[in-house]
Amino acid sequence: MNGLIRAKKKRSLGNPLATLGRLFGPGVIAGAADDDPSGIATYSQAGAQFGYQQLWSVVLTFPFMVAIQLVAARIGRVTGKGIIANARLIYPEWVVVSLVFLVVAANTINIAADLAAMGSAMTLVIGGPSTLYAVLFGIFCALSEVFIPYRQYAHVLKWLTLVLFVYVLAVLTIHIEWIEALHATVRPSFEVTTDYLLTIVAVFGTTISPYVFFWQTAQEIEDMELAGEHPLKEQKEDTGHHLQRISIDTGVGMAFSNAIAFCIMITTAATLHQAGLTNITTAAEAAEALRPLAGPLTFALFSLGIIGTGLLAVPVLAGSAGYAVAEAMHWRSSLELKPMRARGFYAVIAASTLIGAALGFTTIDPIKMLFWAAVINGFVAVPVMVAMMVMASRLQLMGHYRLGVGVTIAGWASTLLMAIAAAFLLWSMFV
Repeated sequence: MNGLIRAKKKRSLGNPLATLGRLFGPGVIAGAADDDPSGIATYSQAGAQFGYQQLWSVVLTFPFMVAIQLVAARIGRVTGKGIIANARLIYPEWVVVSLVFLVVAANTINIAADLAAMGSAMTLVIGGPSTLYAVLFGIFCALSEVFIPYRQYAHVLKWLTLVLFVYVLAVLTIHIEWIEALHATVRPSFEVTTDYLLTIVAVFGTTISPYVFFWQTAQEIEDMELAGEHPLKEQKEDTGHHLQRISIDTGVGMAFSNAIAFCIMITTAATLHQAGLTNITTAAEAAEALRPLAGPLTFALFSLGIIGTGLLAVPVLAGSAGYAVAEAMHWRSSLELKPMRARGFYAVIAASTLIGAALGFTTIDPIKMLFWAAVINGFVAVPVMVAMMVMASRLQLMGHYRLGVGVTIAGWASTLLMAIAAAFLLWSMFV
């Protein structure tokens, strides 16, 4: 047995790609899924409307993203239970039901917005009816998540994260006033107006998103069970390497996410804003507007990026909704299970995806839906983050793996940041 273990370790060390594949897991996928088509639309609007002015917001959110995602990941890995399953142990039922409702509603709207953007992007590339493409993308995502086992699907999602590099390439195809951009990044400027605050809340909401919390927590549990391991609080041996892996995975994933957001915002600021095109309301509209300004290559990169990020984000959105409902209802919940062994869980995934696709046939304006999906996430994130911080500090749930002082301060600061942004927006609307 010892010889077999040593042989496996030797093979692992000799394969750098396999080592990276294990090291970069739920955190990297979560970070990449955070840059969904709704996020692309939000960052594009921020860049088009305010130029380089809001670049500081992407840098500011990075440490707060890392902190709250570390909290989410640790809850899953330490307890072996998801956010809602843990919430049921310490909160009254109405709190749990409220959290589930908020997350499922926000995710379904987000799915609808993302599918609409993917359909529009496909129409830009090859022509045809965008609504039909949106429905086909929805069906494809639902079937993939239901019928492909998690261990295979996780590999697909990891490779899909590479599509985000198209936005790095887009930056390289245009002229940017780097001195002005860097100055705006480190020297924030504010406007106390409804439009400015609305955009900031949308940026925060699409950067620090509830569905990403639920996904990373659940995937830590999936990975743990696939490896045949127990929750950290039940293990007696040294578990420091698990926490180190979570920290690296989460830090890299969130840095990747914010770097892409920065590239999207700076690209649209340097092109659309400079050309006076300040009202960009969808990711597809941003791509179309870039065609005459930045050339066909940048247009193609933006369009393909929208489709690729949607294929990555829609399953994450639907999956996080599925985990939330299944935990509240005491259902089995694992993407590794066959559909008939977790019917309720997969039914929620399929329903949220297909309902999102069906919203494209209603009178709801998909253009407004994209931006408001991010704003809604900004409001929904606050109660979810409060619940998570309380859970992660409870001895009965976390044992001696309760949050340390540093992560606790950073996590509550992240929660406060989101609450202040939402409060300022409400204030600006009524004065």
